[in-house]
Amino acid sequence: MVEKSDVAAVLELIRPSLQADGGDVQLVDVTDDGVVTVELQGACKGCPMSQMTLANGVERILKERVPGVTSVVPADL
Repeated sequence: MVEKSDVAAVLELIRPSLQADGGDVQLVDVTDDGVVTVELQGACKGCPMSQMTLANGVERILKERVPGVTSVVPADL
């Protein structure tokens, strides 16, 4: 089981990079099967590159640092 606090701690490490580009990320939920739901905010919300940011940035880092994370999905789907 993935601890929500572990995911939140890693998101805090990612946040400054997103904020540097005028965006942000907020943790919405973590399921028992390791799916992390996040809400992209600011410039990230609606950005055409947001899916790439999720897959190549947020998801990759979470999978590396938090055992059990299987995927990261946006809250607005």
